[in-house]
Amino acid sequence: MSENENLIDENQAQEVAQTAETTQPQTPKAPKTAHDDFDWSINKRNHVEYEADVTKKYLEEYENTLTSIKDNEIVKGIVKVISGGDVVLDINYKSDGIISLSEFRDIQDLKVGDYVDVYVESQEDARGQLVLSRKKAKLLIAWDTIVDSFNNGTIIKGTVISKTKGGLIVDAYGLETFLPGSQIDIKPIIDYDAYVGKTMEFKVVKINETIKNAVVSHKALIESDIAEQREHIIAGLEKGQVLEGVVKNITDFGAFMDLGGVDGLLYITDISWGRINHPDEVLQMNDKINVVVLDFDENKKRISLGLKQLTPHPWEVLAMDISEGSTVKGKIVNVEDYGAFLEVSPGVEGLIHVSEVSWSNQPVAARDFFKLDQEYEAKVVTIDRDDRKMSLSLKQLQEDPWSDIEANYPVNSRHTGVVKNLTPYGVFVEINNGIGGMVHISDLSWTKRFSHPSEFTKVGDNIEIVILEIDKENRKLSLGHKQIEENPWDAFESVFPIGSYHEATIIRKDDKGATVQLPYGLEAFAPIKHLKKEDGSTAEQEETLTVKVIEFNRDDKRILVSHQRYLEDIKKEADNLIRREKDSADTESRAAVKSQQGKIERTTLGDIDAFSQLKQQFDEAGEKALVEAKAKIATKEADTSVEAPVAEAKVDVPATEVVVEEAPVVEDVVEIADVKASDEPTAEDVAEETANDIAESSDEKAPSDDVAEA
Repeated sequence: MSENENLIDENQAQEVAQTAETTQPQTPKAPKTAHDDFDWSINKRNHVEYEADVTKKYLEEYENTLTSIKDNEIVKGIVKVISGGDVVLDINYKSDGIISLSEFRDIQDLKVGDYVDVYVESQEDARGQLVLSRKKAKLLIAWDTIVDSFNNGTIIKGTVISKTKGGLIVDAYGLETFLPGSQIDIKPIIDYDAYVGKTMEFKVVKINETIKNAVVSHKALIESDIAEQREHIIAGLEKGQVLEGVVKNITDFGAFMDLGGVDGLLYITDISWGRINHPDEVLQMNDKINVVVLDFDENKKRISLGLKQLTPHPWEVLAMDISEGSTVKGKIVNVEDYGAFLEVSPGVEGLIHVSEVSWSNQPVAARDFFKLDQEYEAKVVTIDRDDRKMSLSLKQLQEDPWSDIEANYPVNSRHTGVVKNLTPYGVFVEINNGIGGMVHISDLSWTKRFSHPSEFTKVGDNIEIVILEIDKENRKLSLGHKQIEENPWDAFESVFPIGSYHEATIIRKDDKGATVQLPYGLEAFAPIKHLKKEDGSTAEQEETLTVKVIEFNRDDKRILVSHQRYLEDIKKEADNLIRREKDSADTESRAAVKSQQGKIERTTLGDIDAFSQLKQQFDEAGEKALVEAKAKIATKEADTSVEAPVAEAKVDVPATEVVVEEAPVVEDVVEIADVKASDEPTAEDVAEETANDIAESSDEKAPSDDVAEA
């Protein structure tokens, strides 16, 4: 309470006391004394003391003049004083409250006497003063207003104060709320900054009581305003009706049009009779254009619009001079696997099939040959104005090279072409523009077999070919490459007869066998079991062997060879030589014994030197037989024109012991044969045996004198 108010209360109390004294009944006055002039009701502070009942009465009357307030409630106050950055407010309470002037920034012209809402934080603080807050009062009032808008759908006002991620921040009566970008307007908003600082109307669409937060929407107000207008527009729609609209949004599949409160979709195929890749090639945002209603759904509120339908179809106004056989120009607007579409005029297209690109039978990849927006000149092959179809041709603008194919490319003529394509079964070769054919994989080489043509050539290479056959009706040429040379198999039959021996190198090998290369670059096949070497192992790739031809097929161009058969032949030949030498030695031995027996005239063994001569003859005969056997094998290999190394044999005494150089295979086989031959009696053994028999018989038949004489 202020000092002036205290003084007023004391004066009122004195007046009340004087009035009370005059109203009391008169009693006889006592005699005056020295203390009669002193006022005993005055206290030490010069204040008048009221009686308890008077004080109670005055307090009740005083309290009745004050407003009853409570903590944490909002009351109205009147501005009494604005001074020094503070505002003194009278809320009709026993004391005034003071609030900082900064809390009244939302009130432009605050002056004494204005009524404002304030929040009672405390009726009395530690110093006994009233504590008020303008800021809290605003927030509570704002929140109550927002809750009412959410519950009852009332409209609130707010000011956009800043931009945030995904939307805007709106100050609604001092409380910050969130305005999502999708709720700003019915059309998509890109520039949020344009709304900062604007005061707009909103509806509250979501609240959070716990954190006192709210989401507002301006779009909801617009939708509610146009809902009635939309119903009115849809009710009056008719198919074929022309309306004016504004381009509201452009997408890849079309454009959304604002028809004055209701949206319609202008699909990309209904924008232009010609092909367009994107609607923005024809339309721009906020363009005002006339569109025709194609269809609509009252329940789903969908309206389909068209723009091209406002003009005649291009086929209906197509020039009559475009007919079969005429030439047209245009650009490629679409490419498919089967061909390309040439736009002769907007909305009029013709198909150039892949078969009409070139006279060549070589397949054409449309997506590689044609490119969008390329310009071509083509000939009209067929045209159907009723079905609005047209077929075009590029190749028919050129002369058909197949008309005189026999004259320009006769059978057996030689040419040079370019490899255009490779397939597992052959090579496609183009000889000239529009003329080409296929070289079968079997016609690439006389001597080599290829698993794929890529082993022989590649796309883009030049290749010499011979025309083998012409199929004019089907426009096909059969070509050959190996035919540029004579067939070497005629000569191979005499060079590689069955049973001949040759050197071969393994170039490929698999589980079934190996492909070996013979002289003159010829390839042959050796089954896996025929690759066994003398030591039992199997020959490996790049290993060189001596093989025997076991099959020669001139028609199928097939040769089978065997290394195992070669080893068997060597062993067999060595056995035969040993056997023949043994038989020859036996024969000569018997003849010598028989001849010697006829000349014996009772002589002693010590004087006979015929046995040593006989042994020498046996040795010379064995050596001669073995040399003849080796020479025979060498001669047989030389007859087959193969440069295979021939083993050179050196024969020592005894004749059955053979040393072979430069041909380990022959050496091993001969050694095996020697082992077998060693089991049989040699010529020397036979001679010694015969000599012993003769000696014994001589001892029995002749005396010692006869022996000496002999």
